Amino acid sequence: MVTKTFEAELDNLAVIRLFLEETARGLQVKDKAAGDMIQAADEAVTNIIVHGYQGKPGQIELTVERENEFLVVCIRDQAPYFDPTVVPAPDLTLPLQKRPLGGLGVHMMRVFVDEIRYTALSQGGNQLTLAKKAFLPGENK
Repeated sequence: MVTKTFEAELDNLAVIRLFLEETARGLQVKDKAAGDMIQAADEAVTNIIVHGYQGKPGQIELTVERENEFLVVCIRDQAPYFDPTVVPAPDLTLPLQKRPLGGLGVHMMRVFVDEIRYTALSQGGNQLTLAKKAFLPGENK
């Protein structure tokens, strides 16, 4: 398990992606699974920075680990409560000009990972857990 805390700033997105990439490589995650997880986590972190903290100072803690055949990324923040698991799926059949702005980041997270879990933290803030099947059952840990 590897945990690292980042300031909630858009300028840190590249550093966060690099952290996820290097950690996944250290866990011997296959490129496709790692890429999918990085994309999903990038969407989640961007949403936290832009919509959660809304430009105010804050921190985002990421924990990356392997749980059986899954690569798991846990994202914690102290932004106002927000549960992305209850966001309705966008209507992708609508023409682009008729679609409401936003909502695709959560949709992309759902597309890229196998499981999304949300917990409102008792001390305030949010915990979002993303899980992506990245290993074969019984594959060496």
